[in-house]
Amino acid sequence: MLNLVAELNADPAVHGILVQSPPPPQIDEAAIVRAIDPRKDVDGFHPVNVAKLAMEDPTGFVPCTPLGCIRLLIEAGIETAGKRAVVVGRSMIVGKPMALLLMKRGPGGDATVTVAHSRTKDLAAVTREAEIVIAAIGRPHFLGADHIREGAVVIDVGINRIDDPTSPKGYRLVGDVDYDAVADRCSAITPVPGGVGPMTIAMLMSNCVTAAERLG
Repeated sequence: MLNLVAELNADPAVHGILVQSPPPPQIDEAAIVRAIDPRKDVDGFHPVNVAKLAMEDPTGFVPCTPLGCIRLLIEAGIETAGKRAVVVGRSMIVGKPMALLLMKRGPGGDATVTVAHSRTKDLAAVTREAEIVIAAIGRPHFLGADHIREGAVVIDVGINRIDDPTSPKGYRLVGDVDYDAVADRCSAITPVPGGVGPMTIAMLMSNCVTAAERLG
């Protein structure tokens, strides 16, 4: 796998590389990600790109899902500057970069950010303080009406399968937020599926175009 990554790094016809996660158990995913040329790391997970995000260096690549969430906020005309935002989840894929993006200077940023997680005490009290809630904890319907204040903006990153005997597949996809219980309280909320997912794909394509333009 490392040899393949080295070949792709050296191939001028290849502009973007991503690692499908999780790999088989014999593959060290972190080692593969570190081996990718940061200029071709369209997922934004290489340590160089993580550092550039923290330093607000625009030459780095940003992970696609949090970048898509910011784009949703901007396109929807939702002001983030000075707003209280709570990110529920602390993964390197969503939670941590999401918090950094909301804090950065400029459009889609300048928010006052709290990162909550599985060890947060009285999570509902924390999230009720938020004008913007980003749910990325990976638990179906984890956030209910008691977690969300009236008029809040909710972006649901979760994609979870739950059993549904009425579905032809025997299951359906739901988010980390109990949409039916929360939607009436929100000024804006993303559905699952059909909300953040398409934005993640769009941002991956955007990163690939940027990589191609930079590499020539």
